[in-house]
Amino acid sequence: MLFAIEEINNSTDLLPGVSLGYKMYDTCGSIAQGIKVALALMNGNQIVSTAPEAPCTKPAQVQAIMGETSSSPCMAIATVIGPFYIPMISHFATCACLSDKTKYPSFLRTIPSDYYQSRALAYLVKYFGWTWVGAIRTNDDYGNKGIATFTETAQQLGICLEYSVSFFRTDPYEKIQKIIDIIKASTSKVIIGFLSHFDMDVLLHEFSLNNLTGYQWIGSESWIFDSQTAEMDIYHILDGSIGLSIPKSHVTGLKEFMLDVKFLNSSNNELFTEFWEALFNCKFKELKSTAENPRECTGHEDLTGVKNSFTDMSLMPIFNNVYKGVYAVAHALHNILNCNKTCEKNLCCLCYKIGFNKLTHCPYEVYFDENGDPAAKYDIINWQPRKNGIVEFVTVGLYDASLPPDKHLPMVIIVHLFIQVPVSVCSEKCSPGTRKVLQKGRPVCCYDCIRCAEGEISNITDSVTCLRCPPEFWSNERRDTCIKKEAVFLSYEEIMGALLTAASLFGTCMTTGVALIFFKYRKTPIVRANNSELSFLLLFSLTLCFLCSLTFIGQPSEWSCMLRHVAFGITFVLCISCVLGKTMVVLMAFRATRPGSNVQKWFGPTQQRLCVTSFTLIQVIICIIWLTVSPPFPFKNFMEFKDKITLECALGTSLGYWAVLGYIGLLSVLCFIFAFLARKLPDNFNEAKFITFSMLIFCAVWITFIPAYVSSPGKFSVAVEIFAILASSFGLLICIFFPKCYIILLKPERNTKKNMMGKGAPRSPS
Repeated sequence: MLFAIEEINNSTDLLPGVSLGYKMYDTCGSIAQGIKVALALMNGNQIVSTAPEAPCTKPAQVQAIMGETSSSPCMAIATVIGPFYIPMISHFATCACLSDKTKYPSFLRTIPSDYYQSRALAYLVKYFGWTWVGAIRTNDDYGNKGIATFTETAQQLGICLEYSVSFFRTDPYEKIQKIIDIIKASTSKVIIGFLSHFDMDVLLHEFSLNNLTGYQWIGSESWIFDSQTAEMDIYHILDGSIGLSIPKSHVTGLKEFMLDVKFLNSSNNELFTEFWEALFNCKFKELKSTAENPRECTGHEDLTGVKNSFTDMSLMPIFNNVYKGVYAVAHALHNILNCNKTCEKNLCCLCYKIGFNKLTHCPYEVYFDENGDPAAKYDIINWQPRKNGIVEFVTVGLYDASLPPDKHLPMVIIVHLFIQVPVSVCSEKCSPGTRKVLQKGRPVCCYDCIRCAEGEISNITDSVTCLRCPPEFWSNERRDTCIKKEAVFLSYEEIMGALLTAASLFGTCMTTGVALIFFKYRKTPIVRANNSELSFLLLFSLTLCFLCSLTFIGQPSEWSCMLRHVAFGITFVLCISCVLGKTMVVLMAFRATRPGSNVQKWFGPTQQRLCVTSFTLIQVIICIIWLTVSPPFPFKNFMEFKDKITLECALGTSLGYWAVLGYIGLLSVLCFIFAFLARKLPDNFNEAKFITFSMLIFCAVWITFIPAYVSSPGKFSVAVEIFAILASSFGLLICIFFPKCYIILLKPERNTKKNMMGKGAPRSPS
């Protein structure tokens, strides 16, 4: 301050003809002492009325206050002087609360607010990936409010505090020991030290005694750049510390000015005498030398080569803050004195207000915002010990609060800050394929990693939710990617499809073979008996039944879905109609032998054809209505299998499908009833017995088909339906036609009209 005042007083451009004076008070860090000093200053600033014709002169008054160093005394002093608009400029009070202009209207500072420092520390912690940290703070406004802002910002960035403890240098030893126990019991490896350098020095001594090493310290500007703290750290507890410091600066000529201190030989400078003795560790001759004070002061000592806190130029950034504050006041006064306004009665009071306003727009590279704060810029400092045991404060980065949040920490941080960046997390990161589940009763940084459920994925680290895959996709084994589901249907390539295809073709060949046999022996009695036309029509319909099962195999399409059910319904009705016609022919044939009976007249070949056509036409109408109202269509079933898509044919309307089956069942029951009634006819001509067996098999197959079809999943329901078609078709073919083929091929002697009529011929095997 004295250096800046001397420069200004020697300047011909700034405040020419005006000399700045000063009064110095030591508050000793006491709030009460600070208020006492503020009151003393205000009492010296009382307004004195002067006559209008008197010149605009007054005894020198205090125009501004430089200081205080700590936040709590500044708050007290600023509260007292605020109503009087006496500007107070602090060089080191950083509490964010001092930015409140409603409480401290005349307070300004040349050091950034802790609001920015606390946020910067949070961004610094986030930069290194630390999410689980502890905090120790000075138990005053500086520490409490600073950590409060840090905690708020840290929570927004996903950082959790395992503990946050307060400490003041006058606290008892038990309080320090409790803090040490908390740190030892913690799992975090990073400690935020929002402490004054006085409190840090006290804690450092106790930490050394307890060998509290292995922690990464993050420091505030109060101690991170303090050389005395570094000298005290003989056990290297703070090695590798990183924190924020006021940007480096240089005041030209200040070092030479400070080293050029001369002893003032006066009887009224007891404080200066004590300062001189402490500076050079000596005593003046009025006092006897002791073991503690072996040297005698002469008053001509030279500071060159002396190393102590007074000559420590590492505090130059703080000196620069004082320097800028003095120049800000000087420029404001200079602007006021050159305002070219006439002097008024209340000039002094007016000048205070104008002086404050001018102070907020100081041209000497000092800018105060509406809260009286300068722009927030910090150097990022890293403690790097050298081989000689001396700690070097290395600037490894920059924090600029004026930049966007994503650019607060430019990538100028060197990569070799540590041999290995420590890890301080409550829980390890959740890898893709898992999600975070908070642990009950613990902070949000403590969680368990739960694997995503089937059908869900997470493709980012630390995902809080798992995303469900789209319907046509399924999660892979790692649960980090959705893969397309496999489409399944009854195909010709798979074993089951190939076997069913082979059975269908085999049945077709058998039916064709029987038809060829019947055609070759079409004039024999056993073929001509019971309407050979119906027999050939039945064989044709059985061939269609075997072939229609092939439409159920393969990938469903619009035409195949409609064809399979319609072909199945019509061919089976045609088949059952033929069987029903043959049964009625057998029954009517023996009734026609009774005297006076004309049954054969009413149930001849024409009526049989009409009967078969009518029964079949009814089924055709049912199918047409079904296809018109709501036809079957291809459908992707996502629910049958969780990891597969079942391609199947939806029925459109279940009523149509069950109407087709119901009509087939009705004809089958009628056929079974007629065959049952004809079971006692003569044995040689008892085709009704074989029809009864065939219909019994047919009904049994389709009765068991219903529950099997309903309960079978996906393509297996299709296989069940094909099996029912083939089984019932084989039943009809074997039961009705194989006995006749047996006689035709192996027992030709029984293939006579006489034997067919049952006149003395040997009995046919039953």
